[in-house]
Amino acid sequence: MQQKPDQTFKEFLKKMLGKFQQSQLRIEITASASAIRDSLQNPEKLAKWLVVQNFTPGMPEQLHTGFQFTTWTGPISIHHQVEVAKPNCLRLLLSGGIDGFHEWYWGEGWVQSRLEGVSMLPLNLGQTLNLLSLRQFLASQ
Repeated sequence: MQQKPDQTFKEFLKKMLGKFQQSQLRIEITASASAIRDSLQNPEKLAKWLVVQNFTPGMPEQLHTGFQFTTWTGPISIHHQVEVAKPNCLRLLLSGGIDGFHEWYWGEGWVQSRLEGVSMLPLNLGQTLNLLSLRQFLASQ
C-alpha cells in the first residue's frame, strides 16, 4: 500500500525535527543548597560535571537572567538562554538540537530537573546521566 503524501511529509518532519519528549527527575544529593547552586550556575563548575558538552568560550562567573550561550554535544549545538537564575531555580530556554526548556530546582540535599522539548537526542537518558554526574561531582567536593 502506498502512503499518502501528507503521511510521508509528517514522517519526514518527525525524523528531521525529532519528537516531543518530557522528563522530570528528582534525586537526593549529599550537598548543601549553596553547593548545588554553585555547581549549576557557575559555568566553570558546570563544565566539570557536564562532561559530554563543550561550552562557548568567554562564559561569565555566574549565569544570570538574559545571558545566552551555546553548548555542543558532538556536532549538535544547543543554544541556551537563561530565563530565570535565582538562588534555588535555574530555567534555560533551549533551541537548536533541543527546542524547549530545562528547569532546575534544588534545596538542602536534593535537586530536581525538568526537561521538555523536541529533539532527536534521547533527552531522558541524557538528563539521567547528567544528574548522576552532578551527584558524583558534588560527592567529590
